[in-house]
Amino acid sequence: MHPHFDSHMRRALRVAVISGGQSAEREISLHSGESVSRALKSLGHTIREFDPAIVDIASCDWNPIDVAFIALHGKFGEDGQVQQILENALVPYTGSGVAASRIAFSKSASKERFAQHQVPTAPYVLIHESDTAHRIVQQANRLGYPLVVKPDTQGSSLGVTIIKAPDDLPAALARCFQYDSFGLLERAIVGSEWTVGLLDEQALPPIRIETDRAFFDYKAKYEDGATRYRFESDVPADHVNRVVEAARNACAAVGTSGLARVDVILDQCGSPQVLEVNTVPGLTDHSLVPKAAARLGMSMADLCQACVSSALQHACRRAAIRSGRG
Repeated sequence: MHPHFDSHMRRALRVAVISGGQSAEREISLHSGESVSRALKSLGHTIREFDPAIVDIASCDWNPIDVAFIALHGKFGEDGQVQQILENALVPYTGSGVAASRIAFSKSASKERFAQHQVPTAPYVLIHESDTAHRIVQQANRLGYPLVVKPDTQGSSLGVTIIKAPDDLPAALARCFQYDSFGLLERAIVGSEWTVGLLDEQALPPIRIETDRAFFDYKAKYEDGATRYRFESDVPADHVNRVVEAARNACAAVGTSGLARVDVILDQCGSPQVLEVNTVPGLTDHSLVPKAAARLGMSMADLCQACVSSALQHACRRAAIRSGRG
């Protein structure tokens, strides 16, 4: 049993489940919220559901709420905004704090942190939609092909394209800038794709992702039944351990707390390269973190309870710091 699971277990709580919103990941967020609500209700908690697309979170009465469970993906949910509102209202909430959420949501800010903390990640260049085509082509040539073109702030691989030649660059940029005015050109790393869930300091079993598509894109994540998720593989154990260590170090560099998920490429030399840190990973019945938790014998209810207990513990620490006891 996870160490977070015991504390607060016997007390029925009033939990606000926040999901939906207006980001491009609204539908996935609603599914996560439904899954979380169902799991917490099964434990006897009282659930109130909040959708920021329908209600103004900033003006809600939070007094009847013991803890907020953030199941919002994308902008407003993962970028520190809802976290700031809840913090101002002194409401305990799941997941990372304001600063870590902001950093993790920006791929370029994350990469700066990775560089500062010696976390391996692919070389990249930050670009803007106002940049001249000539400048972007120069930057791309300097990095070399194949390249990944991706929005700076977006989840679920939306707007991401892998390109093999300069002729593919204009279409990839157009797709990227549909989602954000900033984007990244990143050297594509050839290797196997992995994801590692973490609940505070505990790493969940790493999952190797296999897809017949060019990479683990939106369709592979949510629509392609042929995508395969493997816990056992022919990869040497020390290589897998490096993946977990890189994921743990990436979370430490960003400063995450509670539940997070780190996406990693293990290159052909057995070296991990961190792609990104997700501070509000998907929590549907088919999402990767619940799959990894189940590998440890944790049900969805166990996982959600662990997130709630972690949130209450972190809230106590923040309160102690505010009062000068921390």
